[in-house]
Amino acid sequence: MPVESDAELREILGMDRVAVVGCSTTPGKDAHDVPQYLREHGYEVIPVNPFADEIFGREAYDSLVEVEETVDVVDVFRPSAEVAGIVEQAIERDDAAVVWTQLGIADDEAAERAEAAGKRVVQDRCIKVEHERLVA
Repeated sequence: MPVESDAELREILGMDRVAVVGCSTTPGKDAHDVPQYLREHGYEVIPVNPFADEIFGREAYDSLVEVEETVDVVDVFRPSAEVAGIVEQAIERDDAAVVWTQLGIADDEAAERAEAAGKRVVQDRCIKVEHERLVA
């Protein structure tokens, strides 16, 4: 069952390393502005985008599997059809405790697989909106 309670969301928002799959180089796009907001609020944002070399002055990784740093939360800015593959990569990582899909993005079967692998799942919610509501 995806995370719904404010208490659990606050706990997740207390984690500080967020790999953003689909992070954008384009200001004005949610996939750029939301990770920028997270950076401005003390999060370490690890960009994952195979079409970018660097975002926010950091190396952009081609895939979640290639991320060398420790990851707490995998924040997904990709279409729902791509969530299953991203979840499989998150499951391969021992460190990624949470898979978070942004507004309009969900895959119930992938969420069930992530939960069965011990990951917490937040679906169809904006991490920035939840941060502003519960933390900021």
